[in-house]
Amino acid sequence: MADIYTIYADHKDNIKAHEFVAKMRLFLDKLVEHKKMNAYRITRMKLGFRSMDLPEFRIDMEFDNMQALDDAMTITIADKDVDQVHVGFNQYVNVDTIQHFLYRDFPDNLNKPKLTETQKQFKMSDIVEATKNIIPDLWK
Repeated sequence: MADIYTIYADHKDNIKAHEFVAKMRLFLDKLVEHKKMNAYRITRMKLGFRSMDLPEFRIDMEFDNMQALDDAMTITIADKDVDQVHVGFNQYVNVDTIQHFLYRDFPDNLNKPKLTETQKQFKMSDIVEATKNIIPDLWK
């Protein structure tokens, strides 16, 4: 099960697609290297084919849970190396096109009832015998 943070974005007009992706990978690789993110995937709209007006690039980032996503955002600010590559990437993004989404594998296990171990069934004679061993004076 995973939380998938998805971003759609275009690069600025004066930036080439390969530069955009190279800068993006520097940042995302840092998050994986610091074990703040499991994996990522960058895809590009093929031949402009789409049924709605979405930006050309899609970035999917996979995290174990919401805490891991929060930790990734925290290290982006706290670690100068990570922040530097994040700023380096962000300056290439056309901010008018950026869209953010958070998805989760479905169905997830959050609301599934958990099975418990079955308890051993005791007969009345077992209970009496156990009580005799615990408080022998009671049975004199």
